[in-house]
Amino acid sequence: MLAYVLLTRGEQVERWRMAAFGAGCLLLLATAVTPLEALSYHLLSMHLLQNVILAEWAPALLVLGIPPSVAERLARVPAVRLLTRPPVALGLWLLVYFAWHVPRAYDAALEHPATLLHLEHAMYLGGGALLWWPVLQDAPHHLSNAARALYLFVAFILASPIGLLLALAPEAVYDYYVEGGGLWGLGAHADQQLAGVTMATEQAIVFFAVFAIFFFRFLADEENVQSPAGTK
Repeated sequence: MLAYVLLTRGEQVERWRMAAFGAGCLLLLATAVTPLEALSYHLLSMHLLQNVILAEWAPALLVLGIPPSVAERLARVPAVRLLTRPPVALGLWLLVYFAWHVPRAYDAALEHPATLLHLEHAMYLGGGALLWWPVLQDAPHHLSNAARALYLFVAFILASPIGLLLALAPEAVYDYYVEGGGLWGLGAHADQQLAGVTMATEQAIVFFAVFAIFFFRFLADEENVQSPAGTK
């Protein structure tokens, strides 16, 4: 939040952007100070919800809250220009998502909350910011509405197998929840199925909603291009 205040000092920032950034910060706070944090050590479904907030919801709001003038300044940094290239950004987000869902890595993070779990959360947030940057910012790589819609469609197709695999796996895959998890009478396997279905559904809703926005903008652009020709 302090970095946001310093970067936007002297800038004319729309209220809706400030509200979006503030909402993103509140979501990050919710993952750490609400019962969700404690529940994530007992239920995989709660931990996946925490991860989704960190990797998708909060980063989207934080990136959306950045004014274009600030984004343009940040885009002058060579590393930012490289990391926000759509293929690079999407690839890094997918790499982070898949790597931390490998059972050994997932269990290790939960067993070392002071180190590995914090690293996992930081990587989710960073990867999520990269994912959303080409969609919600024009600098440094301006994408057409059609390209943004396609980018989101590809992101959903490539990320969705994680939730589906968890939902369809014949047994619980994370030893941490098999050995010490469970709550409210929910067994490890049933919890995993719930987590997988919830994750797949959430991604379908979020990605399709944003995809639809840019797809309909693309259709509107095409209609505007064709309208003058049609009136001649």
